[in-house]
Amino acid sequence: MAAQIIDGKALALSVRAEIAREVEQFHEHSGIRPGLAAVLVGDDPASAIYVRNKKIACEKAGLYPEEYKLPSSTSQEDLYALIQKLNNDPKIHGILVQLPLPNHIESKIILEAVSPHKDADGFHPYNVGRLVEGDPVFTACTPKGVIHMIESTGQSMSGKRAVVIGRSNIVGKPVALLLMHRHATVTVCHSRTQDLPAVCREADIVVAAIGRAQFVTADMIKEGAIVIDVGINRREDGSLVGDVDFEPVKEKAGWITPVPGGVGPMTIAMLLQNTLESAKRSVTPS
Repeated sequence: MAAQIIDGKALALSVRAEIAREVEQFHEHSGIRPGLAAVLVGDDPASAIYVRNKKIACEKAGLYPEEYKLPSSTSQEDLYALIQKLNNDPKIHGILVQLPLPNHIESKIILEAVSPHKDADGFHPYNVGRLVEGDPVFTACTPKGVIHMIESTGQSMSGKRAVVIGRSNIVGKPVALLLMHRHATVTVCHSRTQDLPAVCREADIVVAAIGRAQFVTADMIKEGAIVIDVGINRREDGSLVGDVDFEPVKEKAGWITPVPGGVGPMTIAMLLQNTLESAKRSVTPS
């Protein structure tokens, strides 16, 4: 029997509808509308689309968006000054710096300049440390979305064997931590993992975030496993595929996410959720 498709678009719409309801309630009681500032440096077309989509999502959910489009010639000092201005702006509860930044700007310095209390992306070392401790403030949006998608299957993560393919700071490592916090037994695989297919076949949950088109094949998947595909890769014909070879794998998995229309929409929904939570904390600090 073919896997059940975890529809990221439908799930994200449901999450965003709930966020919109909570935003209106919060605004009625506090007079505050959660604000998200997005900063884009340069003219990368994909980044521009991402920022535009996030702005539209904010508006639909009732959040207050601010967008800063800066030329690629912007100096690191000027960008740093803008971040400090946003850190001190009471209308702004979440700050998003769209990556990649131009080569002359050190991303690490800029991301660490964002106040950890407005770090809607969850990339600041303070928030990473809180996640390691199991007491997160902001959780990175894509990993948070991945966990929400697994939860949507109705299957408990407790006691399950989970394999995360990829060890990036943005996805792989935080996903592994979130799975551990839910009592899964987690293995993180990467380019030097020996006999990776055999390791994957033991997994009840597979999260693929390696950035290689259709890398995960059906012979690597256990019957009935939950397969979450974080990858997005563009083929020569312009079509998008994930890190999972979708058609064969869906015949073996129990649940699977598509690409596109899987994890991507959930990432934006979690960004809105993080911004709302930040606004609530600004009234009643945790």
